[in-house]
Amino acid sequence: MLILGIESSCDETAISVVRDGREILSSVVSTQIEEHKKYGGVVPEIASRRHCENILPVLEKALEDSGKSLGDMDAIAVTYSPGLIGALLVGVSFAKGLAMSTGKPLVPVHHISGHIATNYLTYPELEPPYLCLVASGGHSHIIEVKSYTEFKVIGRTRDDASGECFDKCARAMGFPYPGGIHIDHASQNGNFNAYKLPHPKVAGSEYDFSFSGLKTSVVNLVHNAKQKGIEINKNNLSASIQHTIAEILVQKTMKASEDFGYKKIALAGGVSANSGVRSAFESECTKRGYKFYMPKLNLCGDNGAMIASQGYYNYIAGITADESLNAYATMPIDNITF
Repeated sequence: MLILGIESSCDETAISVVRDGREILSSVVSTQIEEHKKYGGVVPEIASRRHCENILPVLEKALEDSGKSLGDMDAIAVTYSPGLIGALLVGVSFAKGLAMSTGKPLVPVHHISGHIATNYLTYPELEPPYLCLVASGGHSHIIEVKSYTEFKVIGRTRDDASGECFDKCARAMGFPYPGGIHIDHASQNGNFNAYKLPHPKVAGSEYDFSFSGLKTSVVNLVHNAKQKGIEINKNNLSASIQHTIAEILVQKTMKASEDFGYKKIALAGGVSANSGVRSAFESECTKRGYKFYMPKLNLCGDNGAMIASQGYYNYIAGITADESLNAYATMPIDNITF
């Protein structure tokens, strides 16, 4: 079964053709990073306009690379929530047009479930149930993956997401957008014990995350050093930030795994590309005898293949939509409605 997956929730216009939810036939991503870099972050209006310009050429390239036509597709899957509303509307409108013109079923996909599905593309043997941490610029969720289409959130961020914390700390240190990758690179030459950073906790919610206190601590540290004329060792501070975030993510996820009885752990989302986070999870899961899964690096960021993969499982479960499908800026993954 061939599924066309369309992703436009933020600043990547991405379309992919995937067979049976596991085999990528094509995956084309048009990124806007260079344009948004000058503003230090994604400008929603610009993102929406670029999606309008890029989505047709991206579709043509994805079909060409796959050696398939629109007529060969069994269904059209699209991200409809969560994300930047203007950006989502471009993808949803385009997908509805394709579905109506070709007579193909339209399959709505929740963005976070798409990130979870990247592991199906990396590990053909992986099947639910398992526990998955989805960590990105906008999300930090510990999720019970009960089936391919049933999810339960155990923990989530109460303020900043882990990826947002990486980027805002990087901005304070003078790194260009997106900052997370620069912290990762700098940390390779740093000492993570050089700076003692806080591990914020949420009272009464042992599985929930809070990264705003960590971000504020780093910003204050950098600003105070500037005022005193003290030079910050960026490599050491980067290593300390990365180590602290990885430690928090691992500790919370392992606590949930113990309490809910999971020995299969998966990682997903943009932050899953971070070398410190990947290493920390792999090490802890190996020590505990857990099976650990994480996506290939080229699947960690937003892409169409993850939407096509999850779209396959949604479609065979009977989850489809009609021309009334709308886009939503926010929607809990464990309370999905269409």
